[in-house]
Amino acid sequence: MSSSPRRPWSVCVYCASSESSPPEMIAAAARFGEILAGEGVRLVYGGGGVGLMGACARAAHDAGGEVLGVIPGFLTLREVAFTRVETVVVDNMHQRKMRMFEEADAFAVLPGAIGTLEEVIELLSWRRLGLHAKPIVFFNPAGFWDPLFAMFDQLIRMKLLPAEFNACWGVVDDIEALLPALRAAPAAEPVPMPLVQRA
Repeated sequence: MSSSPRRPWSVCVYCASSESSPPEMIAAAARFGEILAGEGVRLVYGGGGVGLMGACARAAHDAGGEVLGVIPGFLTLREVAFTRVETVVVDNMHQRKMRMFEEADAFAVLPGAIGTLEEVIELLSWRRLGLHAKPIVFFNPAGFWDPLFAMFDQLIRMKLLPAEFNACWGVVDDIEALLPALRAAPAAEPVPMPLVQRA
């Protein structure tokens, strides 16, 4: 009996779906799609055809790359599902995030808003809980994510997170460095949750 072919190494991209995103961010997202295609890396993303999300997927597809979009049915019109690539339509946001997580070997976090924040915080929370050890790298142009990193540092100073938490993710400020950083990041051990000693 023949076994099914192994899927290519896959990077999930979290990023903005807004068409109002700054042009330089849209251009960077498109460049990352080209890079993934050129390196034979499959793009896994949220399935839309707008904003940074659409720019990345369209560029990867146009460059001959493999792309998998995952989108809830209720967003297919709002986010203009990019049906020129393989697209899985799911029932809700929870299924979307889980499918994207399962299909990915690593995660690239580009600039985004509330939806992107929700995705990456959940991903980091799962790492904190020891549920995965997949590489996570932020693309941080002009310090876009610095306020989030400052919040992490505050939580560490207040001893609400261990200092080791900041080893769970990496950061680059050059889109050309993003894929090499993902590839170089070891599948680090999840940050362990301390056992609570009860009297």
